[in-house]
Amino acid sequence: MSKDICELCSSPEELRDYEVAPKSESIVICSTCASSIHEPNRNLTHWHCLSESMWSSEPAVQVMAYRILTMLGSQDQLDMMYMEPEVEAWAKQGIKDKNVELVRDSNGTILEEGDSVSVIKDLVVKGAGFTAKQGTTVKNIQMVQDDPTHIQGRVNGTKIFILTKFLKKL
Repeated sequence: MSKDICELCSSPEELRDYEVAPKSESIVICSTCASSIHEPNRNLTHWHCLSESMWSSEPAVQVMAYRILTMLGSQDQLDMMYMEPEVEAWAKQGIKDKNVELVRDSNGTILEEGDSVSVIKDLVVKGAGFTAKQGTTVKNIQMVQDDPTHIQGRVNGTKIFILTKFLKKL
């Protein structure tokens, strides 16, 4: 690990530590890398440096190079990269799938795992023998795999599926 230059672009300017989640390992990056690391398309020319840093012997540097090259869609460089299987798995853990459709409530607000929502109209819960009344709060919701129109949550102690068009994020 280098403390006197950026481990991605080799710049000596305005260095800081950057944690490479989900592990608690960090790399040293410059302010230029830090400003566009999550949106690398904002500074395409800067990221040409990855053609060298992707060969680093440091797993955390390899992970960040892989993630940034993936966000840039640089498949040619990704095809050249070699990482140990556990390092590649770590790299893939930090990449959000762009093809995943976002789950939205009735107002278009994005819902995430663990959010609390409110039911916006009375809903008869089939097979459970009760009605989820308007204004009922559903806490700690869970996403339904491969279906952005439903969530799972507990109402009256029963875990049920609810259409997101009948919900409002709190």
